[in-house]
Amino acid sequence: MKYALITGANKSIGFEAARQLLQAGYYVYLGSRNLQNGEQAVAQLHAEGLTQVEPIQLDVTDSASIQAARQAVGQKTTALDVLINNAGISGGLPQTAVATDVAVFKDVYNTNLFGVVETTQAFLDLLRASAEPRIVNVTSGLGSVSLTADPSWRYYDVKLAAYNSSKAALNMYTIMLAYELRDTPFKVNAVDPGYTATDFNGHSGPGSVPDAAARVVKYALIDANGPTGKFFSEEHNPETGEIPW
Repeated sequence: MKYALITGANKSIGFEAARQLLQAGYYVYLGSRNLQNGEQAVAQLHAEGLTQVEPIQLDVTDSASIQAARQAVGQKTTALDVLINNAGISGGLPQTAVATDVAVFKDVYNTNLFGVVETTQAFLDLLRASAEPRIVNVTSGLGSVSLTADPSWRYYDVKLAAYNSSKAALNMYTIMLAYELRDTPFKVNAVDPGYTATDFNGHSGPGSVPDAAARVVKYALIDANGPTGKFFSEEHNPETGEIPW
């Protein structure tokens, strides 16, 4: 059996990704900042007959929580096959480059970037013990510098100073991580699930949660011939999925 950890997995895309990995035969550690919410999510999956799952208290902005989660998972398995860094926040609206308080930037970066870095580093030893380790960093098309600078892009006017820049930084981290792990079995990719109807955006997105999660899970399941160090958004490029950084 293969093992996966998903951060921010008690609802929305993370929860659906957990469901899809369970259906694919994985054992899933369902990361949740609030353990009670995680337990409720796991109970729902159990009710669906998906039992190879358990909640893990994991707040990616809290170093002690990350280390405790690493210890907890390490006591249950000697290897982790998949890490999906899904936890993220928007930072609210508006977010202008001129007036947004630096405290908002710090909050958004703490979750969207620093939390990913610290969580990845904490679990890297368990991932190295896997024969086919996969890391998926859940990003956004809004983190593409090329697209965000293109006046012809349909989301050109969506300028969220803290959020967009945090995802651009996450994308760069993905490149660096994939490069450093290039001569290993690791596959590391950044995946945009698309503009999806979730609590994250007040259910304003046109995409469905199952479709969004499937885009993420796809790159958790790639084989040894799969890509690494790439940025994928099937919403913006349905043909190959790859979009410019």
